[in-house]
Amino acid sequence: MTDQDPGPKYAHTKASSAEFLRLALPLMSRQDAGLHPISYAVWYDYVSGDDRVLRERIDETLGTDGVLSEAATRALYREHIARFDEESARKFGTGIQRVMGQISASASDAGNHAEKFGATLENFAINVSQAPTSQDAQGALHSVLEGTRQMQGAMVDLKERLEESRAEIDVLRREISRAREEALADGLTGLANRRAFDRALSDCMARNAEDLPGPCLVIADIDHFKRVNDTYGHLFGDKVIRAVAQVLKAQAGGRDTVARYGGEEFGIILPDTSLEAARKLAECIRATIERSRIKRTDNEATLAAVTLSLGVAARRSGESISDLVRRADEALYASKNRGRNQVTVAR
Repeated sequence: MTDQDPGPKYAHTKASSAEFLRLALPLMSRQDAGLHPISYAVWYDYVSGDDRVLRERIDETLGTDGVLSEAATRALYREHIARFDEESARKFGTGIQRVMGQISASASDAGNHAEKFGATLENFAINVSQAPTSQDAQGALHSVLEGTRQMQGAMVDLKERLEESRAEIDVLRREISRAREEALADGLTGLANRRAFDRALSDCMARNAEDLPGPCLVIADIDHFKRVNDTYGHLFGDKVIRAVAQVLKAQAGGRDTVARYGGEEFGIILPDTSLEAARKLAECIRATIERSRIKRTDNEATLAAVTLSLGVAARRSGESISDLVRRADEALYASKNRGRNQVTVAR
């Protein structure tokens, strides 16, 4: 996005921008972060209300930690304000490739015309040289012919360079696609990360009419994971997380979004699943994990069963994202409080 086209995100009047400034400054000053443009951008978006997911993330952090740290502020900025615009990048890449294709075709066509024109002039020069003409006329014709030959060479060179540029653009498009996927993927498990989860849930909720139920949300947490890390080490803990992620991904359907929600916690968005079907899926996941055994890498010793606690919630009519996530979390902690390794449905 260029300076000339800031887009609709900040289409605020001078008066409203001034009001947002007045509201943002005291909030900024109460945080454990520098009073720099990054911090201001985060709090400007917060008070403007343009990014609902950002506002909910800040409220959640403030509820837990009391203030935003420098690291948290910069993370929110990267995820919600300076984020990669996939759709714009896709359109840019497609448009550039189309334009380059057109230019290449035009250059090729122009080169063909120049070649034909050169042949015509060359034949004309031969005919003139065989007729009784003045030396000056022959010299002029030879000059035109030489210029045409140079133009042919230049056009051939241009065509080759354009083909090379098009190849570079193809590489760039692949790199953009790879970077986009990496930006939305969890590095340890390959699942969607928290940012992708938030975006997928927001999109899913937006597609569903507010007066209709759905989607369903499952939140799962590995039981006693700190004990696993303390006993076997973090490398083995990572192996457990990857193993659980593989089970969740295998059980989910094609349109479902499976994400590493944070640490040892996972989220599954089920856009086309009833509450009872979501409960059965969660129970199937729980039972599969309970039956599994994970071996240590160093001595092949088998670990005692890893278990999951899960919470399931279906969106109520008109319910916000934060309320849906809160109810799923409450159901998860109800499973924890009742002894773990079970599924609780939010009522």
